[in-house]
Amino acid sequence: MRKIKEVLRLKLDCGISEREISRSCLISRSTVADYVRRATIAGLKWAEAISLTDAEIEDRLFPAQTIPETKQRPLPDFNYIYDQLRAYQKFNLTLAQLWLEYKAKHADGYQYSQYCELYRCWRKKLDYCMRQEHRAGEKVFVDYSDGLSIVDALTGELTLTQLFVAVWGASNYTYAEATMSQTMPNWISSHVRAFQYFNSVPHILVPDNLKSGVSDACYYEPEVNPTYTNMAEHYGCAVLPARPRKPRDKAKVEVGVLIAQRWILAVLRQRTFYSLADLNAAIRQCLERLNTRPLRQAKKSRREMFDTIDRPNSLPLPQRPYEYAEWYKAKVNIDYHIEIDNHFYSIPFQLIHERLDIRMTASVMEAFHKGERVAAHVRSYVKGGYTTVKEHMPPSHRYYAEWNPARFIQWAGKIGQATSQLVERILSTRTCPEQGYRACLGIIRLERHYEPARVEAAAKRALKFNTCSYRSMKSILSSGLDRQHDSSEQPELPGLPPHQNIRGQEYYQ
Repeated sequence: MRKIKEVLRLKLDCGISEREISRSCLISRSTVADYVRRATIAGLKWAEAISLTDAEIEDRLFPAQTIPETKQRPLPDFNYIYDQLRAYQKFNLTLAQLWLEYKAKHADGYQYSQYCELYRCWRKKLDYCMRQEHRAGEKVFVDYSDGLSIVDALTGELTLTQLFVAVWGASNYTYAEATMSQTMPNWISSHVRAFQYFNSVPHILVPDNLKSGVSDACYYEPEVNPTYTNMAEHYGCAVLPARPRKPRDKAKVEVGVLIAQRWILAVLRQRTFYSLADLNAAIRQCLERLNTRPLRQAKKSRREMFDTIDRPNSLPLPQRPYEYAEWYKAKVNIDYHIEIDNHFYSIPFQLIHERLDIRMTASVMEAFHKGERVAAHVRSYVKGGYTTVKEHMPPSHRYYAEWNPARFIQWAGKIGQATSQLVERILSTRTCPEQGYRACLGIIRLERHYEPARVEAAAKRALKFNTCSYRSMKSILSSGLDRQHDSSEQPELPGLPPHQNIRGQEYYQ
């Protein structure tokens, strides 16, 4: 730092020698002599210098030497250049093209090298960033990176994994694991295991704009994936996605990914893994070394800082972990069922043609209408099957759904045994039992118009003559045949006397 003002005070005001000033200000004697000489040339007296600042005195003693230009050249429009380069980045727009356009308008303008130098000097002033202050227990930043490969033991094929990284903002406490992909099931499951590793939950999650976390990466109003939102609600935290193409919004996890690559992937790079479980077991060992290693400046490990800063101010874990669920949109068909994963689930018939929100977990299917749950079923994996609750059916359908062969035989048995046998024979002779339901129902309803004893007698007559139908029963009752004795019965004749010429049926076998 130059001590010009102090040198001038000691020399011009106090009259001290240059050698003594050199020892007092800890600068060389030649430098003191140079300052005094420059002050004499500039005509600067102490009475004037006392009211000037250090910068003003330096400007008087060391004036900038500029080479006057012979002509004034028009400056480029730096804001226009900046906007054009950003707007037409997909066209690979370069400074060379913009300079050609600039020279077409200003033939006496700057040449290409000076044009680029002026723009770069202007651009440096825009490259500023704000230091982020992270509150204790507030944020966890999450992101993905390419991981190591897993070898198929049979084919030798390599499968590249993804490295999930989560970093606390205040303490830099880190969690990492390998997953097979960045799909929604892996994304949610990694969060659940990270919270279990932390044994606490942050107030805010800051993810990147991958599709598993953010459905629509809007700059102003990003739309968070419903499943991700549901998981955050389960743990009581909020999701605040980083702005698109703004990596500094999640600088913590960007650095965390870099550190995880150095302290985990680089350490394990020469090892061969044949399963994801083996890879994650090795990652967990490296992760423990990373979190327990003392930091150079803080003199504490990440775990110690986490236990003293983030953990006391974070949210507690809920009693049960989040169960992964996927959300769908489904319209209720005319048969009051919805189709999810090629299986049909019943919905209250009042909601026919309505569009519902469907939440699917590994064990449960839930349907919501305007935020209210209207149906829940145990999830079935039977393709083309039906899961129906009778309370969802209209009363008429519910009554018909209760029909089955055993039920009709039971109803007929209340009239008599012959009626029950008649109904059973009708159902057994049909290709499909449902084809005889209406005939059996008609026979049972004959009790409304005739006495049960007459219906039972008519059933006996129908069984005897094998006229098993509703029309036959109705004809017997309407004509009164059930009340007549059967004249077709012949008296039993005595058997023939034994004779040697009667050979009998055994002879013809």
